[in-house]
Amino acid sequence: MTARLQAAALPHLPLGVRRPAFSRSSLQCGIVHLGLGAFVRAHLAVFNDDALDSVGAAAGAAWGITGVSLRQPDTRDALAPQQSLYTLALRDGSGEALRVIGSVLEVLVAPEAPQAVLDRLAHAHTRIVSLTITEKAYASDAPGSAVALIVQGLALRQALGRPPVTLMSLDNLPANGRVLRARVLALAAQQGLPALVDWIATGCSFPCSMVDRIVPRTTDADRARISAGLGMQDAWPVIAEPFIDWVLEDRFVAGRPEWPGVRFVAAQDDVAAWERLKLRMVNGAHSALAYLGVTAGWATVDAAMAQPALHSFIDTLLRDEVEPTLRGVSVPPGYRERLLQRFANPALAHRCTQIAMDGSQKIAQRWLATLRERLAAGAPIAHLALALAGWLHFLRGHDEAGQRYAIEDPWADALQVLYGQAEAQPDAHARADHFTRFAPLFGDLAGEPRLVAALAPALHSLRERGVAATLAAFDPLSKEQQP
Repeated sequence: MTARLQAAALPHLPLGVRRPAFSRSSLQCGIVHLGLGAFVRAHLAVFNDDALDSVGAAAGAAWGITGVSLRQPDTRDALAPQQSLYTLALRDGSGEALRVIGSVLEVLVAPEAPQAVLDRLAHAHTRIVSLTITEKAYASDAPGSAVALIVQGLALRQALGRPPVTLMSLDNLPANGRVLRARVLALAAQQGLPALVDWIATGCSFPCSMVDRIVPRTTDADRARISAGLGMQDAWPVIAEPFIDWVLEDRFVAGRPEWPGVRFVAAQDDVAAWERLKLRMVNGAHSALAYLGVTAGWATVDAAMAQPALHSFIDTLLRDEVEPTLRGVSVPPGYRERLLQRFANPALAHRCTQIAMDGSQKIAQRWLATLRERLAAGAPIAHLALALAGWLHFLRGHDEAGQRYAIEDPWADALQVLYGQAEAQPDAHARADHFTRFAPLFGDLAGEPRLVAALAPALHSLRERGVAATLAAFDPLSKEQQP
């Protein structure tokens, strides 16, 4: 199969393949997205296509997307011969639906062409700068980082007399817009640019958002299957579940597309409730099953959820320990049940190792905030403690069959030292106590007696009995751990 997916080939796609209903030739790039990974191509770009399909290219001409890869050229190299077109494959137990996405118009690679990225950030057509750079990247202001590029681009924009823009984070961080604003202003101040600080603070907006869609990594088998379904080659399709969600603070200083299906809210506090729901329910449960799954040798999320004891554990964790902390959040009816069904989707083959990456940057929002609230209320924490024990057990670097896996984490070296020191402790209680003394992560939870008391038997059981046996015996175990 030699024909490549391109604009001229769209009319020749099979009838069941959805394609853009708008003309791409009249679009301008009004959105610059930093971090063009699979998630944004299965989320923002899809909402953008829906908006353009709804109003037509003439009315939506300002809202094409420039994607920016911050590290590697692989996405650009795959999409450039396809005029930035790619396929979205929505998969569940009933099959697969293919759709070609057309709102991404170009892909730049920041390390190769940093000036081209800055010029696009400062371009007169640019109105929104969006980001999916993962949690850890917000701590970096090194040259070439997303925050550094934004500050340079805004400085150029100000120098050229261009108007302010909206900067929109789509990452899984509480108050992500406020976090981004603080990082951008801090770096501009650090660089001695007071006029730029004032220009950003008074002119630009940083809306908060909550995004939700499960997007596993694309495999060679996915590429081959999707290309066969198209009748032409797509070098970089994306896979996603049918479910999609987006809650967005409606603060845009230079306009926005009319994205259908987005829940626009008036203030950051309105987003915060949805952020807590997503981080604690979806992301928290995802991490718990991922660490237990990796160490047990259950390679994918659906394989892990097919284990009755793990399914029951996740359900009880959410119902008994997470949902009670969501005060002020109107949890939609059936939310937990639908979430478990999403995790069990066998068509995604979402690998647990993908979710397990960068744990040190995630679990503070996903588990520790919930733990603090439960401890403050004097409430049981047995299930949260086992989830945390699962991550600490994961740090040993091999599963129960002895197969090694990489600890992909910005703190990997420090965590390996921590694990070795904990293993040298005389008993499970001392190991649990030592783990919690890792101040960069646990902070005020260091040595917290109730946390240590709940963590110790979970760590001991995982180490001596394994994941399956620990989960199978968890009901009596949880009774022993009641504070």
